Amino acid sequence: MAPLITNIYTADPSAHVFEGKIYIYPSHDRETDIQFNDNGDQYDMADYHVFSTESLDPAAPVVDHGVVLKTEDIPWVSKQLWAPDAATKNGKYYLYFPARDKEGIFRIGSYSIDPATFVDDDGEAYLYFGGLWGGQLQCYQKGHNVFDASWQGPKEPTGEGVPSLGARVGKLTEDMRQFAEEVRDVVILAPETGKPILADDHDRRFFEAAWMHKYNGKYYFSYSTGDTHYLAYGIGDSPYGPFTYGGRILEPVLGWTTHHSIVEFKGRWWLFHHDCELSKGVDHLRSVKVKEIFYDKDGKIVTEKPE
Repeated sequence: MAPLITNIYTADPSAHVFEGKIYIYPSHDRETDIQFNDNGDQYDMADYHVFSTESLDPAAPVVDHGVVLKTEDIPWVSKQLWAPDAATKNGKYYLYFPARDKEGIFRIGSYSIDPATFVDDDGEAYLYFGGLWGGQLQCYQKGHNVFDASWQGPKEPTGEGVPSLGARVGKLTEDMRQFAEEVRDVVILAPETGKPILADDHDRRFFEAAWMHKYNGKYYFSYSTGDTHYLAYGIGDSPYGPFTYGGRILEPVLGWTTHHSIVEFKGRWWLFHHDCELSKGVDHLRSVKVKEIFYDKDGKIVTEKPE
């Protein structure tokens, strides 16, 4: 499968259908001398490009609309413009992004990384976010606004019976710029127990890269498992969850990270993701790709079209 974008390195694609086109809001990877570490310092992105296409036919052109935001434009940012997302409501468009502040703490306007927006059929909008290890989600176990620096680095809860940390979700205000309520934890349930997935279950627990989409009235919360390199998902009856684990969407790709979005376009469903094939395996030089996905009769996501 060829990369969708080849003029620059791109990752973490958030895809949306706006005005009849696919718009892609990715990270912009760049060359760096920073050595690989589990804190993610080598992911040293400094600006955002926006891309669009009128078709997902392999021959269709993808337009690079150029730099739309850069580190120098944002007074509170020190470095690392990581995975963004975008939304539209009431005729306006909004870009959500994480970056480190001057003290090295990741912020979105809240905390941590990987914002993902979802506007429901009733017009209510939600922001999902969070990431472990370098994303610092584990530093907020004492409260949503209490940063515990002792948890910085490649750390997370562990131990027999200890539940995993979840992503966060909060409803947005009408102007899309604030939370309308206290942020909540996103709970993923193990189908075999009906209880939260455990912290040591690294094949299924949330790590980063939250995404939400809706299919046949059900809410699909998808995410990366991080150090096991899967894209997985759960299904629920509310945008808040809980979500019952449903399986994997994508097996490990070339490169450490995996990050995605899922969107319906012209009656078909598409998984946008990335890998490091174009850079021949350099973890911080990734490229966006897209593949079609399907649903079986029970609403489970499958990668091959059911007969």
